[in-house]
Amino acid sequence: MSAALTPRIEHANLVVTAIGPTLDFLTAAFPEWRVRGEGRDAWKGMARRWVHVGDDDFYVTLNDFGRGRQRDLDSDEPGLAHIGFVVDSIEDVVARLEKAGYEPSHWGPAHPFRRNVYFIDEEGLEFEFVEYLSDDPAEKNRYV
Repeated sequence: MSAALTPRIEHANLVVTAIGPTLDFLTAAFPEWRVRGEGRDAWKGMARRWVHVGDDDFYVTLNDFGRGRQRDLDSDEPGLAHIGFVVDSIEDVVARLEKAGYEPSHWGPAHPFRRNVYFIDEEGLEFEFVEYLSDDPAEKNRYV
């Protein structure tokens, strides 16, 4: 590598009670994603199955050793609120997810330079999909 790498998120690592529901959700949203790797091992003394689903540059790890429920998304409990993905077409993502049986939990507020929608999968994890309507950082990152 000759040029300095801009820091970016490589993966998100999620603990679920069952891999299938979140794997199905993510591959419905992103049909170009694939299972990059999977296996079984122990993590901090707990047996687990893990799956990496994504593309060549980014992935989500799903681990099946979760016990209990995800945090209540309507509460002030600490923990993961949601994971956001930038998409080319919010309509295409919504159509794919609705075809697979998922419904949006809510849409983000109106904004002149972006649209966003939220879904909650069967595991109780929330995912946000954002379509930017501008390439200008000053416009797409406007918060008020």
